[in-house]
Amino acid sequence: MHPIEHMRYLARTTGEDPGIIASESAAALGRVARVEPVGLLPACRRLIARHLTTGPVWWVSARMLAAPDPAAEARSLVDQLDDDPTPGQLAGALPDDSTVLVIGWPELAAPALRRRGDVEVLAIDAAGAGHALARRLEQEGNSAWPVPDAGVAAAAVNAGLVLVEAVAAGPSGVLASLPSHAAAAAACHAGVPVWALAGVGRVLPDRLWEVLLARFDATGLEPWDRDVELVPDSLLAGVVGPDGLVGATDGLSAATCEVAPELLRDAG
Repeated sequence: MHPIEHMRYLARTTGEDPGIIASESAAALGRVARVEPVGLLPACRRLIARHLTTGPVWWVSARMLAAPDPAAEARSLVDQLDDDPTPGQLAGALPDDSTVLVIGWPELAAPALRRRGDVEVLAIDAAGAGHALARRLEQEGNSAWPVPDAGVAAAAVNAGLVLVEAVAAGPSGVLASLPSHAAAAAACHAGVPVWALAGVGRVLPDRLWEVLLARFDATGLEPWDRDVELVPDSLLAGVVGPDGLVGATDGLSAATCEVAPELLRDAG
């Protein structure tokens, strides 16, 4: 596929997991860097505009713009995204015989839960995905139940652990799919720990995070009409990332890219 067509395809893509979008973006941007280097910056800006809340797309763009050899950096980023160790880290960190609440079918949490046969799963049925995950886990011999959206608070206070999966993260919290905030708030009030999952590229440095949130707020969508919402850092007991489980403050400041000044301006 020609780089321009690949970019257009990615701009139209919706509903894919952040890691997949970012990996495809890195591959496409790497081709742009090889055949038309001056087009790298506008391509990064356009991708961010179309995938505004996908933290790894910001991460890929920042890393490539700062790299002396963007094409080589793109190959490295694809490898890092495709081999994200976060699911394995979560599988090892989950308490034995625990009851875990998740939202929908989370990209990083699902493989960890499938690996741990002793964990009971409550899957909030966001857009039908929780029901599908529960069915898959049951087919594989795990204990899992779908929970309707209306039961999120009741499920959270009866769980032993709540997992919210970040599509992007920064010092003030994580962006995660609805109703992650409600689940985290109910759990925190009841003394149930809440862990955020922040895989490769999902934690951004403070300045990029602030710009992302400002543009997100400027979309004009009502909070209840958005695909994701902010879960404040005050509700989180820990963050699980590529290096394992750490405290929330440390996990939300563990960015692995620099602030690319070129990304502080949007594509317009």
